[in-house]
Amino acid sequence: MRVQPAAAVVGGVGVPAVKGICQRGALLAAIGDGTSELRNFGHAADTDSALDAVAALGADVDEPQPGLVRIEGRGLRGLTPPDGPIDCGNAGTVLRLLAGVLAGQEGRYTLVGDESLSTRPVRVDEPLNRMGARVATTDGHPPVTVEGAGPALVPIRYELPVASAQLKSSVLLAGLLAGDGPTAVVETAPSRDHTERLLRALGLRVTRAGAEIRVWPAERVPPLDLDIPGDFSSAAPFVVAATLLAGSELRIQGVNVNPTRTGLLDVLERMGSRVAVFNRRSAGGEPVADLQVRSATLQATTIGADEVPRLVDELPLFALAAAHARGESVVEGAQELRVKETDRIETVTTALRALGIRIAATDDGFRVRGVPARPRGGTMDSAGDHRIAMLGAVAGLSSREGVEIRGADAVAVSFPGFFELLESVTQR
Repeated sequence: MRVQPAAAVVGGVGVPAVKGICQRGALLAAIGDGTSELRNFGHAADTDSALDAVAALGADVDEPQPGLVRIEGRGLRGLTPPDGPIDCGNAGTVLRLLAGVLAGQEGRYTLVGDESLSTRPVRVDEPLNRMGARVATTDGHPPVTVEGAGPALVPIRYELPVASAQLKSSVLLAGLLAGDGPTAVVETAPSRDHTERLLRALGLRVTRAGAEIRVWPAERVPPLDLDIPGDFSSAAPFVVAATLLAGSELRIQGVNVNPTRTGLLDVLERMGSRVAVFNRRSAGGEPVADLQVRSATLQATTIGADEVPRLVDELPLFALAAAHARGESVVEGAQELRVKETDRIETVTTALRALGIRIAATDDGFRVRGVPARPRGGTMDSAGDHRIAMLGAVAGLSSREGVEIRGADAVAVSFPGFFELLESVTQR
């Protein structure tokens, strides 16, 4: 795929639903009583992996009309082992959170993933084993086998070794199926809280005091009646493109503005961006708003470890924004980037260097020497990472010569139709 330079992005767009809420909704619906309705369900490889997984475990999945997914739940402990392994594809969220749900079921389950997922650390085995399940990995990576403890699962207090919403959520979901008393998770830094919000919206008992989140065992999980908002991570490429291209004015409708997800907006604001957040409302316990983005001249900034969890998926796009800013920008404390779909510190650095951008990797982030002018452009490789493919598209629009993206089809993991939607608001 080759993306040519653009003059501006102008108009209005809507983006696919929050991937993490789609996945969490499917998993909770599978252990719910009755029929759950998930509206505005965003189909992509990662979200379809969640639907395939719950179907394999015995839940009935139906889509009577586009975007409306109905799931007939099996009850709190009603999931059943399939004949073969459960394929989680590229979806680390599905594998880790599902392991938490299966820890409280009866039977033995095997979770596998694609080549990328099979290289990523599982991490959930240690706390789930402490709760009484028997979870085995392959040298710390998938495939994963889970032998559920059923009602013998016990609550624990678990201090997260890293800021990870997936690890936190896996333990909290297991806590729903544990015995008497609350399961507690202590965060090192705030991470996205979609799981906690969904549980509260269902009327389940969840509390937070400082860095500690507690969940109490559930007698039943009621069916979900959920409207899923647009994903901020899917909106982020459009936000950055409109910021970088002079004369841009873009409206992005119905975006989830959960503060644990919108760190990029805060960083861009101190760099000098012009993003208005308006028409605020709520859906399924989540804050939703429209965004109005206008082009702006940016100044360099530094991102520290305390900010990283709130924009970890947007750090590749930040690197591009920093390349257009005046001065040197620095990202620190982002070691988690090295265990994403790729080692994103290396893939971002390699990809942007190939386009003439002055970026250097560090052990826990990168440094970018910005120039308030368009970079040259050229050819870059997504390395099979959907975030890097979308980064290449925005880099192409904001370059002098355009960008050829190898492996552009990786965007289908989270955002099928991304290139077509971006082209629909592009002016040349």
